[in-house]
Order: sequence, then structure tokens, then C-alpha cells
Amino acid sequence: METAEIRRRFLAHFEAAGHTVVPSAPLLFDDPNLLFVNAGMVPFKPYFLGQETPPYQRATSVQKCVRTLDIEEVGKTTRHGTFFQMNGNFSFGDYFKEGAIEHAWRLITGSVADGGLGFAPDTIWVTVLHSDDEARELWKKVAGLPDERIQNRGLLDNYWNMGVPGPGGPCSEIYVDRGAEFGPDGGPVVDEDRFLEIWNLVFMQEELSQVRAKDDFDIAGPLPAKNIDTGMGLERVAYLLQGKGNLYEIDEVFPVIERAQELTGRRYGADPADDVRFRVIADHVRSGLMLMGDGVTPGNETRGYVLRRLLRRAVRSMRLLGYDDPALPALLPVSKDRMKASYPELEADFARISQIAYAEEDAFRQTLGKGTQIFDLAAEETKRSGATVLAGDKAFQLHDTYGFPIDLTLEMAAEQGLAVDADGFRALMAEQKARAKADAKAKKGVHADTTAYRDALDTHGPTDWQAYTTLTTESRVLALLAEGAATPALGAGQVGEVVLDRTPFYAESGGQNADAGHLRWDGGAAEVLDVQRPIKGLVVHQVRITGGELTLDTTLEAQVDPEWRTGARQAHSGTHVVHAALREVLGPTALQSGSYNRPGYLRLDFGWGSALSPEQLHEVETVSNRALREDLPVSASLMTLAEAKSAGALALFGETYGEQVRVVEIGGPWSRELCGGTHVDHSSQIGTVVVTSDSSVGAGNRRIEALVGIEGFAYLARERDLVTQVSGLLKVKAEDIPGRVGDLVERLKATERELEKIKAAELLAGAAGLAGQGKNLGGVTVVAARVDGVAGGDLRTLALDVRGRLGDERPAVVALFGVVGDKPSVVIALSPSAVDAGLKAGDLVRAAGEKIGGRGGGKADIAQGGGSDAGGVEAAIAVVEAAVAGA
Repeated sequence: METAEIRRRFLAHFEAAGHTVVPSAPLLFDDPNLLFVNAGMVPFKPYFLGQETPPYQRATSVQKCVRTLDIEEVGKTTRHGTFFQMNGNFSFGDYFKEGAIEHAWRLITGSVADGGLGFAPDTIWVTVLHSDDEARELWKKVAGLPDERIQNRGLLDNYWNMGVPGPGGPCSEIYVDRGAEFGPDGGPVVDEDRFLEIWNLVFMQEELSQVRAKDDFDIAGPLPAKNIDTGMGLERVAYLLQGKGNLYEIDEVFPVIERAQELTGRRYGADPADDVRFRVIADHVRSGLMLMGDGVTPGNETRGYVLRRLLRRAVRSMRLLGYDDPALPALLPVSKDRMKASYPELEADFARISQIAYAEEDAFRQTLGKGTQIFDLAAEETKRSGATVLAGDKAFQLHDTYGFPIDLTLEMAAEQGLAVDADGFRALMAEQKARAKADAKAKKGVHADTTAYRDALDTHGPTDWQAYTTLTTESRVLALLAEGAATPALGAGQVGEVVLDRTPFYAESGGQNADAGHLRWDGGAAEVLDVQRPIKGLVVHQVRITGGELTLDTTLEAQVDPEWRTGARQAHSGTHVVHAALREVLGPTALQSGSYNRPGYLRLDFGWGSALSPEQLHEVETVSNRALREDLPVSASLMTLAEAKSAGALALFGETYGEQVRVVEIGGPWSRELCGGTHVDHSSQIGTVVVTSDSSVGAGNRRIEALVGIEGFAYLARERDLVTQVSGLLKVKAEDIPGRVGDLVERLKATERELEKIKAAELLAGAAGLAGQGKNLGGVTVVAARVDGVAGGDLRTLALDVRGRLGDERPAVVALFGVVGDKPSVVIALSPSAVDAGLKAGDLVRAAGEKIGGRGGGKADIAQGGGSDAGGVEAAIAVVEAAVAGA
């Protein structure tokens, strides 16, 4: 049974049982504690925590999940992967233990012909919490399981909580006996390889007040409503029903391994080390595909860094299997073809996804080139010091700073006869992981307490939000908060939060900044600093009291700054216009991946693999302003998500949408996007669009910035004034400025070339004088001198010229110290006979470098360095002379 069919059967089973089918949330979910969605219940967490009221009592979903704690361990075993799918059914105050057990039993043991999964009832074992007698009796009643196939376990295995105060409860896990060939008998308490867990039923029934560990917590009391949260690993069920040995061999994963075999000529199953690499490739290609499908782009921070590591580890594993050509163009389409049955959007969006992935592989191939150079320097330094082991901190620097994989460092070190301090490397990696875990734990510990907001929502209901229709409302103060706690009043100068019964203020969302404005009441006023929605349905205003005192139940006037709102509307509509223009100029793959706008300014991130040419930027600006001149109508309408997608409305990656969505159109189909922002009524009201920059924000992703409205006109005015000033200085017309500046640049270059010739002549003249200052120290001619105003290549040229003038009748050492400003540099050149006598320029430079506060290195006959202490030059000269004399 194919994985997509198992997924379909799961959803159909629960839909027939009265559950609402909820689409998978994007992997990028709005949760401060999570990098990615890592469990099926994450999108439902606000319902379980009581922060929001669920719109249904029963729900079911197949949730995309990514877990990234130990990416380096992926592939070393066959049990875990990075990306996986979690089937789940959920009850919010509806059915409880008996219902959950009945639904699960009917699905797993139901016949295939009737829509079930067809597991043999006599292969099913379950575990329950040792004190949960109710669950044990229900398994006997509902499924007829004998006592010996219902095993007790402790809190560590069979009690679920979120790791923070909130809901918790016992759970019951369902296992399948794979047979004697997989291990000893005795149930899951004896062997969890033979007895494989496929489903976990969580019975949320208690409120936890303190959570110190998974099995150490305090129970505050029973939950007001008992809930059900279950999770079935789709890939695990798939490999059981497909008769495979592990998740890497199922129909959605193994085709990538097959393609990798074809490309590399290696065989899966022939060599354990190669098998790990094949599994890494299969897992990381699929995981990367799904992350890019949900809008993640490679980068050096957080989510982008995870994706970058996944893609680069896949490419690196192909290299270790002997394949040096670009790999992702051959592998990514295979994964897409297997996943599109469940996620058809991957097919529709593959042009964008592949563009990002292939650009990242190209960038990594360049990184390998640079990293190889850095490794060569580190290896040379190690061998020069007489060591045979590359330091762990060097390997860690290559890995952490330059993205150089440790296995590549090990391979290249072995080729040069070096080992790597793997223990030191692992220690530094462990420190880094510990810091990351501590950061995550700290974030979890300071999870925003929304109790005060929930109290306000429960007491007064949702805010009457009128931002689309008015800039002024007469409002009543429902709640006041200071430092997160309820307070009866806010005094002059104090900053706090205000909840009103109705408001005209736009709360920050969708890339649009919150409105600015004021609250005014009899005897007082406040400046609105920020507006947010901390929980669904509630709008909260952060204010500074500028006069008087604000108390509960005060009636006041809430006034949005009209100038601010005008600028905000122009900027947000301008963002849509620029997005549409980009797609018209570059093509449909130039899709927005993020945006930010405030009055007068917008920036838009979009998928694209290279910098835009000046002609393309000009065309984007022209298309945008043509849309303004055409005075296109701007409209907003509500419709279902399905209707919006059918109409071709574009959605922002990573956003979670409800069933009812708002679609904003500019010129009908020309620009049609899901959007909750404020907009102009006609495109001409944007005023102007002035594109100011195009920059990279990671492989396959660009950022375009622009100014609109008054700010755009002001920018153009500044540009005009600048042109006028330059025109006046050059005494030419504006259109002749480029030609005149080009002439000046050429003249400047010619002058610089003449100066270089003069400088070279002076250096050569000085070389003769320096050569005549040589001292005979132990049979070696030594020229050691300070040369002010000379550095870099000029100093090297001078040293080589002096060495040449000295000849090779006897050994010669030239040590010149250039000083420019306060920065000293040194070049030491030795004649061939000096090298034959055992002198080394590199040793002399290192000795001199210590005296000038720096270091250096090079070859036996010439070396150079720099420092920070020009006052040490005389001491450095003395050190060089002493070293030569004592040799």
C-alpha cells in the first residue's frame, strides 16, 4: 500500500467519523519555541492550552514535521529521519479514552477492502500507564486484547506533557509484532525492534503547574474539558505495510537512493559506510524539498541554516560516493515526483524550488574550493610545526565558519598524511549544541504568559476591530496591563497596554507595521506606540501616557494618525504592485517569500537566483509606475481558501490561513493576493514607486527595496539636486555627466600610472643606497633597515631588488621594515647561498614579528608579515641581526 494511500485512508476514516479534515500547517509555524513544526498537535496547541476556542470538536490531519536536533546522526540508524508525516485525530471536549481506542482499533485492524489498514489483530500489543486501569479495561472491552498484550509502563514512557505548565495526561501506545526474526518475544517492554510503535493515544485530562522533567511534575487538578491528541507515524506504518525493513526503503524515499545508485555506480546494502551516505541523501533531499516548498531558503541563521546543512550534506554524501557533478538536478525531481501525490503544490511550485536548490549547490561547490585553500594552509602550518594531527579548533573553524564538512576534512587530512583531533572537534561541537539547547530551554522558560490577555478575552469577548472602515472610534477601556499584569490605572509617563472594546488601529501583521496615533479622554492623553494581537481575537495597544491618568471603564477617543495610515496604505499596496511587476518582468517563479512595509518604504524578498541587471530593475520600476498611471482599481473581498486558490490568489509562504480569507486585487487578475493589510482605493494613490536597491539575502533569494508616495518624490528630488551640483562642478549638462566623469577617471588612471613609474624609479634608486649599507655578520651580508612610507608589494619589490644587487658571492639576508602611519610590515629575502647555509626567511620573520606586535610566514627564501607596533622596529632589526650572527 503506497504511503499516499495510507494517508488518504487515515483522513477518510476520521472524516467518516465526524472529524473536520484540517490541512497540514506549513513547517514554518508561528510558535516562539519552535524552529519548525515537530509534532502533529502543534497547530492545535492554542486549543489545548485554552488560548483559543476550537472551531470544531473533532479534527484530523496529516501534519508535515521536521526534527533537527542531531542532523549528524541521520542515516546512522534506520529508525529516524529529519522530515516525517504525523497522522493525528483530535477531540476537544468530545469523545475521550473509549472513543479514541475504538477509532484506532477499527482503522488498524479493519480490512483493506473496507478502507482499513489490515493489520492482523493478534499482532497488536499496547502499553498503558501503570496506574491507568481505565485504559486497560477499555482495551479489553473494545479490542478484546488479553492482559498479556497490555503492558504497564511508567511516567517516562506513558505520560505526555509539553515540558512547560499546561495540559498533560497518560497515554497508550500501539505496537505491531513484526515476528520472531526481529527479536525476542515478550512485548515492547522487552524489545522495541521486534515490537514497533505505530500510534500514540494521549488522554489529556490534567492541568500541570510545574514541570521539572518528563516524569517529574506537579498536577494542579483536572482539566475543565478532557481532550484527545493522537499521533501515528505515517512512514513507520508505510514500511510495515509495504514489507520493507525501514523508512528509507518506502515508496516516497527509496527512489532517491535508486537514482543515487545509478549516478555513483555504488550499491545500497554493499557497504555500511556507503549505506549511511545513501540514507543521508534520501532523507536530506526529501527534507530540503519540503522545507523549500514551505518557503524556507538557505541562509546562515536559524531555519535557513538548517536547510543549507541538509542540502550540503546531501551533495557532500554524493561526493563521498564518487559523484562530483551537480547532484541535486538529478535527485530533487525524483523526490518531487514521489511526494506530489500528497502535496500537489510541489509540482506547481517546482520551478522556484529547484532554482533555489540548484543555486545553493553551486554556492557550495564554490565553498568547497575556498575551504580547500583554507584547509591547505592549516595543513601546511601543522606539518611545518612538526605535528601530525590537525587541531580540533581548526577542523571546527572549517566546519562552523566556512561550512566545510568534517568528513571532508578527515578525508583530505588523511590524503596529506595527517590525522584530525576528532575528540577536540567533538568537544567544540558539543559545546555549540549545549549552547543551542540552553538557548532553546531559555526561550521555552520565558514563553509569553498570555493569562492576562485570555482573561480579558474571556471576560469581554473579541475586540471590535474597525481598521478597514474608520480612523476614529469612541471606545471604552476594558483592561489595563503594566509589565504583563493587570492594573487598575496607568499614570503620566507610564508605558503600558490597553485593551479597548473597539479600535480603528491596525495591529502589526502581514509585514505591515502597526498604526501610530493617540488616545484622548477627558483630562488625559496617550501616544500609541505599538499595536499587536497577542492572542486571536484580541487587539492590544502599547501606549505611553502623555498626560493625566487612564483608568478602567474610561470612555475615550481612539484616533489613528491619518498621515501615518496614508503612508502605510501606499507602502502596502506598493508592495503588491512591485510583486506583480517582478513576476511580469522575471516570470512566475519570482514569488514573494517575505515583506516589510512602513509609511513611505517597502522591501520585498523573492525567490531568484541572481542579481537583477540595471535594465531589469529599471523595467520593474517602469511596470510598477505604469500600473500607477493606469489608476487600477483596488478591491478586497472575503472568500473561502479553496475559492481564493481557484481564483489564482497568491499566498505568502509560511502563513497559516483559516477557511475564510481576504483577497486583495489590484487591476483584477494582474495582482491578486491573500492579504489582511490596509490598502489604497486606486493604484494612482500610491504616488510613485522608486526602486532603490536589489541585494542578496541568501542563495536563491533576493531583496528589492523601494520608496513610495512623498518619500519617493523626496528621494527623486535629492537625486535631482545631486545631479545639479555635479553638473555645476563639472560645467557640463546633466546628460553629459557620465562621459565627463569617464574622461576624468581615465585621466586619473593615467596619472596614477605615471606616479607608479616615478615611485618605482625612486625605489630602485633607494635600493642602491640600501645595498651599500650591508653588514658582514658571521660571513653573511645583512641589510636590515626601516623604510618609511613603503608597504605591501612595494616593500617586497624593494627587498628583492636589494637582494639582487648583493649577488650571491656570499650569503645575503635583506630585512626591510616598512612603516605607513603606525602600521609596520616586514619582508625578508635570502640569497640561495644563505638558504644553503641553513637560514630560513620564515623563521626570521616570525622572530621579527614578535617585536612589532604581529606575525608572518612564507618560504625559505622569502617571507613577510605585519604588526601593530611601529615602535618595535629597531628591536626587530636587532633580533634579525642577532639571529644571523648566531647561526
